[in-house]
Amino acid sequence: MSAPKIHKTNAMRKLDDLDIPYDIFSYDNEDGQIHGSAVAEKVGLNPETVYKTLVAHAGNNGFVFVIPVAHELDMKKAARAANEKKIEMLPLKELQKWTGYVRGGCSPIGMKKPFPTFIEETAQTLEQIAVSAGKIGLQVRLDPQALAQATDARFAPLIKD
Repeated sequence: MSAPKIHKTNAMRKLDDLDIPYDIFSYDNEDGQIHGSAVAEKVGLNPETVYKTLVAHAGNNGFVFVIPVAHELDMKKAARAANEKKIEMLPLKELQKWTGYVRGGCSPIGMKKPFPTFIEETAQTLEQIAVSAGKIGLQVRLDPQALAQATDARFAPLIKD
């Protein structure tokens, strides 16, 4: 019996357009557990290699931060990376309007509008990391440098010590 067909998301289509190789991991989310550590467990990956996408803003300027699921974003480090005095997390009700994605399915790849994107610098030490594929229940795993290429991202220290 073959695996169920996975419909391509915007994130996957963008990776395909850039000829960036990636692996797809799917998981069932019937229990509503969409937090990162649960996702890592469901797809059978080390939580240190599964990253979450956080969207913040300074006024009308949006910023994307990609950090390991088991860590917390350090807002001062994030503001420093974004070259802003202060940033705030984007209210959840604004997420889809700004990015085209919903909570738990927000990918740094293929947002409806490109935002300055920053990836936790420790990702550079890993061969591959997983991020949301743009839909709840789907993750893509790829080289962190390829993710930076696909999102025009910079690596920076972003997590709380």
